[in-house]
Parts: sequence; C-alpha cells; structure tokens
Amino acid sequence: MKHSVLCRGLALIMAMGLLLVGCGTPKDASYGLNPQEPVAITVWHYYNGSQKVAFDNLVEAFNETTGKELGIVVEATSKGGVNDLIQAVTDSAEGKVGAAEMPNIFSAYSDTARKIDQMGLLASLEGYFSQEELDQYVPGYLADGYIDGTDSLKLFPVAKSTEILMVNKTDWDTFSQATGASLDALSTWEGLCQTAAQYYEYSGGKSFFGRDAYANYMIIGSRQLGQEVFQVQNGEVTLNLNRDAMRRLWDNMYVPMVQGHFGKYGRFASDDAKTGDIIALVGSTSGATYFPESVAKDDVEPYPIECLVLPLPGFAGAEPFAVQQGAGMAVAKTDATREYASVVFLKWLTEADRNILFSLSASYMPVKKEANDIDRIKAVMEENGIQVSPIVEQTLETSIQEAKTYQFYTSKPFDNGTEARAVMENHMVDRALADKAAVEAQIAQGVSRREALAPYLSDENFDAWFQDFSKALRQVVGQ
Repeated sequence: MKHSVLCRGLALIMAMGLLLVGCGTPKDASYGLNPQEPVAITVWHYYNGSQKVAFDNLVEAFNETTGKELGIVVEATSKGGVNDLIQAVTDSAEGKVGAAEMPNIFSAYSDTARKIDQMGLLASLEGYFSQEELDQYVPGYLADGYIDGTDSLKLFPVAKSTEILMVNKTDWDTFSQATGASLDALSTWEGLCQTAAQYYEYSGGKSFFGRDAYANYMIIGSRQLGQEVFQVQNGEVTLNLNRDAMRRLWDNMYVPMVQGHFGKYGRFASDDAKTGDIIALVGSTSGATYFPESVAKDDVEPYPIECLVLPLPGFAGAEPFAVQQGAGMAVAKTDATREYASVVFLKWLTEADRNILFSLSASYMPVKKEANDIDRIKAVMEENGIQVSPIVEQTLETSIQEAKTYQFYTSKPFDNGTEARAVMENHMVDRALADKAAVEAQIAQGVSRREALAPYLSDENFDAWFQDFSKALRQVVGQ
C-alpha cells in the first residue's frame, strides 16, 4: 500500500460517481446526442496504479449515469508513462503508419498541446462553457490552458500539483535539540542554506538537503526574485537572464552543493532521504507518498521516521511564487457532437466533490475553487470512509495553504521549450557536482578544504558559469 494514497476502497469513488449524477450540463439536442444511439468518446492518459483505478472507476460511473442519460460512452486507455503517451498522440496526429486514430480526449502538458494545436487538431473549448462555469475554476489552473496567448481554451485542468518541503522529522528533532536549529529558518532559501551548513558541521560532513526538478528552482526562483526567464507572447519567447537574480540562485544552490551542504546521489531526492544521505527535500506534492517511512543506512539498522511537510521556501524579502504542475486534458477537433460530449465528461469529472476523490488518488490538488478547501476535503473523506496516510494529509493541508498564499506559475509553451528547460535543469547542477568531485579529489591529496573550495566560490567562477549558461540557453531558443 506504499504508493496507494487511499487506504480504503478506491471503489468508493465509483459509489461517489453514482451519487453525484448531475454535472450541470443541459441536454442540448442541437449537439446531436441521443441515448438510443450513444456516441463513443475515447480518452488516452498516462495514469497508473491507484490513479488509474480511480479514473477507471469514474469512467464506469459516468457511463452508468450521466453518460447513459445523455448518450455518451467513454472508453479510457492508459498509454503507460508520459513519454509513451506523447509519442502515441504525436504519431496519431502525424498519421504515421500503424498509429491508432486520434483520441477524442488526451492528457497533455502545454508543450505537447501546443504542438498538436499547431497542426490544427485541437478543439477550442471556451464556447462549451458559460462564464459562470469558468469562474468556478482556480484562475491560475485555467490560465494554463490558453496555450497560444489568445482567448481560446485548448487545455482543460483536471488535477494539479505544486512543490513542498519535506523533512525527516525524526532526525531533524535530534539535530535541532543538539544545535538549536529552528524550523522557521527553512522558510527561506537563505535560511535553509545556513541550516544546511550547520547540519554539515553537526553530522561530520553529511548533506542536509536535496531536491527534484532543478529547472523549477531556476524558473520559480527567478519569479520569486521578480524576473521571468522565458517571456512568451503569442508563442514567441524573449530570454530574460538577470545577472543579479542568477547570482542569488547560484549562491543558494551551486555554492551549498559544491560545499557538500546540499547533495544529489540517487535518481530522486526521496532515494537520498531513504538512505539517510539527506534529511530534507523539495519535491512535488504528487510524489509525496514516495517519501520514505524508514531510513536504511549502510552502518545502521533501518529505523522508522516521521515526515514533516512545510511550504516551499522562498527568497528572503521576495514574492511567494510556487510552480503549478500537472497535465490537462485536450479535446481533439472533430465535430460539435463529439466535442460537446467530451466537454460534458470533463465537467462531470471536475465536479467539486468528485474531483476531490480523484485528486486524493495521487496527492493532487482539485481544480475548482470550492474544492480547494481543507475542511471540505476532510468532509468528503469522512463521508466516504476514506483514510489517508499522515504525509498525504500534511501534503494536502500544505498545498492548499500554498494555493491561498502563493502565486502559482508555469512557463508558457514555446518552440524548443523542452530543450530550454533541459538546460535549466542540468547546467548549474551538473557543474556543481563536477566541481564538488574536484574539490573532494584535492582534499584527498592533502589540500585543505578551504583552499580546495576557494576557486569555486569566487566571483570569477560565477561569471564563467553565467556566460556559459547564457550561451547555452540562447543557442537553444535562437537568440
């Protein structure tokens, strides 16, 4: 049950679907729906595990209720992982030999949706919603769907995630009691860096912190500092690299990494937490259930740990920004009947209480304003006899808090956006890891730690990196 958010009855989602029949969509005969001749709507997604079970149960509930009433049959297929889904959709859109016919609905991130939309294959959805209906959704989640910079809604939100700080509370408590370290310091990147340096000395040279998605640190950190790296208008990008902002990002990520205060050892930060190589990490809310329940060190018997979930750190004195993540649902351009039927299903799926239950399957956040309320979420859980693990409960509370107090942000899609993000993801951290290895090699040869670190902490080293980084990004975006 480690990776299953719900400790009881995902089938309860099925029951909830049967109870919540209506979705507020009028049966408009002008769209050609006929219960005697139901229209089939195909859905491709990348859900697996408990989330796939939850989605399949919802599809079955829809087909037996609203779908049966209106004449809509939804057929859902998991294409495996995200990359598998992208490939399948792209092959269908391009009409490759052996590719299946385009689905009516498919999960997509904005860059994939933009690519398919440029082929003229996505439906505009705004005409199927009243303004009152659109106003029910969290504005930032809905804004992500206007992918071409116009008023045309091409990507519909279903469930979202953000980032949080997760701490091994068991080992933190021991460290804090010995040193006086305060959790309050972890609210800023500067305080986190100071705490990591303190932990390094306390632990005899161990890293305190790691994270996933370094590109998010670069992009969101820039927004916190008042800068937008990728300024996109009508699909055209302007690169904005502010030297002062980049220096602050450098000082609070590269510097502690090369010093060993931050670390990256396994594929995911949760892997490093499991082996005790770090005791704090930033990760996605959707991955919260992967935070370990115990630590297994080479020289110590495995021992259980508690997790503490805190909001994403920000820069001192800066605006509170956090990333908005999670694929939306795109509708293929076909005919009014199938497009309308697709939207009927999406409205039904995102009805507040139903969307809460689906979101619980993977620690996602629901997309309607009224559903982003922790009391309502707990009420829905209680009404349906659903229990979640302590880390999921903390994650829900913290993410809802962030939704109310942070500004959510995601980069708009643009040509070569995926490649540009890869530069943001790897350029600084790869350099830090290589330079850390060089420092350790010099120390092994008898050079003092201070002397070995000195050239990597210099202004000249930052200037050299910033020049290389700027060049790499400009080459990718063509500027």
